[in-house]
Amino acid sequence: MSFFTIQKAYYQGPKSDHFDGKRFFNPWDPGSNLFYKVMYWKMTSKRKPWPEFDENQQLDIPPGHVNGNTLRVCFVGHSTMLIQTQGVNILTDPTWSNRASPFKHFGPSRCSSPGVRFEDLPPIDLILISHNHYDHLDIDTINKIWLRDDPRIVAPLGNDSVIRNENPSIQVETLDWHQKIQFRENINLHLTPCQHWSGRHLSDKNKALWGAFVISTPGGNIFFCGDSGYGNGDIFRQIYEEFGSFRFAMLPIGAYEPRWFMKYSHMDPKEAVNAHKDLGGPYTAAIHYRTFQLGDEGFDEPNSYLKHSCNMLKVDREKFRALNIGEAWYIPEA
Repeated sequence: MSFFTIQKAYYQGPKSDHFDGKRFFNPWDPGSNLFYKVMYWKMTSKRKPWPEFDENQQLDIPPGHVNGNTLRVCFVGHSTMLIQTQGVNILTDPTWSNRASPFKHFGPSRCSSPGVRFEDLPPIDLILISHNHYDHLDIDTINKIWLRDDPRIVAPLGNDSVIRNENPSIQVETLDWHQKIQFRENINLHLTPCQHWSGRHLSDKNKALWGAFVISTPGGNIFFCGDSGYGNGDIFRQIYEEFGSFRFAMLPIGAYEPRWFMKYSHMDPKEAVNAHKDLGGPYTAAIHYRTFQLGDEGFDEPNSYLKHSCNMLKVDREKFRALNIGEAWYIPEA
C-alpha cells in the first residue's frame, strides 16, 4: 500500500480514557503535534555517522523448541527477539526486511543482517506486535511467517486492519490496554500501557493503538516493551504493582537523540535502566539499537551509555545486557 494511500478502516469502538472515538492518546500526557517537530528536527539534525554495514555480528541457529521453564532468548535485531520456553516459539515485532520504510528503495536500511537467517528460524507459534511503525510492523515478514507457520498474531487495537489491508487472509487478535487472552493452558498474554504513538501514512496518526506485553508463564513473567518514553516512570511502576516480579524484560535503548524531540516516545539508556529498576530489576535485554539508524546518536553510543548508566545507578551489568545481534542468552530462573 502506498504511503499516500488512506487506510480504509481502523478501529471502531466506544470512547475510553485513551480513545476519543477516532484516535488513541496517552491520557497522562497526550503530547503535542509531531509534524512540525519532525520537520524542524530534519532541518537541524546533526546525525552522527554509522558504519555502512556491521561486520561484528553473530548468527544463531536456534533449537526447534525449548521445553519446561528453561528460557532461551536470541536478539535477532532492532526489536525482534526470539523467545523460546514451555515448548513455544515467540517472536516480538519480527523484522527481516532490508528497510524500515513504506518504500522499497528509500528510508532507513539495515546496518546489520538479522541474527537468525529466516531459513534457520524454528516454527513460530506466536507473534507479538507492539505498534504499527515500520520498524516494528513489517508486513512482508509477517506474511512470510504466516504462510509458513500459521502462527497466532496478537496486536493492540486497530493493527489488525493494517495487517489485513495487505493480506486479508492473515488472522490477527487484538487487545486493548489492560486486556488479556489465554495463549496456551499455562501461558497468558496481557497488553499494558506505554508512552508512544502510531502511524504509517500521512493521515492515520494514532488511529491504531500501541502497547507493551506481559507474557505470564509457569517459569515467570516476561515483559516486552516495544517502544516507549519513560515519562515519570509511573507506567513501569504500575506494571510491577500489577504483575509482581518479572523473570525477564526487553527494554528499548536506541533512537533517543535529540532529546528535545525523542524524549516523549523513546527512552534513553539511563531511563531504560530506571525502568528496569521500576520493574523490580529482572534480567533485561536491550532492544531497539544497532540495526536501523533512526536517531542522531552514534552506532555504539547506546551500548556505552547503557554501561555507564548501569554503573551510575548501581545495576549489575549482567542483569541488563546489550546483546550482540545473533547472540543467545539462557535466562536464569527467578
